[in-house]
Amino acid sequence: MKYMLMMNTMRAGQGVLDWPKKDMRAMIAFMINFDKELRASGELVAAEGLSFPDQAKVVRADHNGQPITDGVFPESKEFLAGYWIVDVDSPERAYEIAAQASACPGPGGKPLNMPIEVRPVMSGPPPEML
Repeated sequence: MKYMLMMNTMRAGQGVLDWPKKDMRAMIAFMINFDKELRASGELVAAEGLSFPDQAKVVRADHNGQPITDGVFPESKEFLAGYWIVDVDSPERAYEIAAQASACPGPGGKPLNMPIEVRPVMSGPPPEML
């Protein structure tokens, strides 16, 4: 079953850009190694980091289907920093992977313990809805 693991992080304007370079490098090294391990195990489907919220827009269609944008929202308390899609045998394995990501090192090497939201990826609508 596929799961999406969404990494939520601190408010924009705070965080890694303010860290000492050695701490930022340690976090990046952790993420690169984490990616390699998931690829080697065959569990990684996709993973991407996302830009900061000051580059985000919320888009809706107007009555003619044309895009209307709103934003930016840099005052957000938390924001989606990146995600992984994994294909694993059980929800428990998805939770284990999320816990590993959550423990990414922060300043001074202390684990960040950031929230990772885990959600099943639906391959289509539930059969009872068809």
